[in-house]
Amino acid sequence: MKLLLATRNRDKISEIEEILCGLSLEILTYNNFPDLPEVIENKDTLAGNAEKKALESAEFSGIPTIADDTGLFVEALKGAPGVYSSRYAGENCSYKDNRVKLLSEMKGITNRKAQFKTVVAFAFPGKVIATTEGIVEGEITEQEIGDRGFGYDSIFRAQETGRTYAEMSDKEKNTISHRARALQKIIPKIISHNSDKK
Repeated sequence: MKLLLATRNRDKISEIEEILCGLSLEILTYNNFPDLPEVIENKDTLAGNAEKKALESAEFSGIPTIADDTGLFVEALKGAPGVYSSRYAGENCSYKDNRVKLLSEMKGITNRKAQFKTVVAFAFPGKVIATTEGIVEGEITEQEIGDRGFGYDSIFRAQETGRTYAEMSDKEKNTISHRARALQKIIPKIISHNSDKK
């Protein structure tokens, strides 16, 4: 079965492909569809954005699609950056810009509790089949720690490991991360629909 990953983000593609490896899938990305119009993520929830992206991409491509939306929710900042995590420091900002802004806003704050959340939507043209969620509790560090990963990985310390994502190997991160947890829940839905096509 062909499966479209609704993203052009190379880091995200690599991570999702590793998590889904072992399934009998031909994985495609937005890079295979250069004419696919940009999906405007204008919903106020992760689920709303993921479902919109999955559905519109499936309808354009004619291929079953998974899309995710991810947010880092910081308790002391009333849930910010939340749904705006990827553009927290402004449109076209870098990963580094986002980290610098967040660390600056957290300066002097003792409550550093945060959670990373991913919502994954699986859609066929005309219908969202399933939506799943993965959450990891943790905290924002006072400085960047580790040199792996991407996004906020170097400033988010996972509660269950006591280390930042950027200190973990890809294999370890892809076992416990918020995105991995959401994808593991959606895999049975993908397998079920893959079996239906045989």
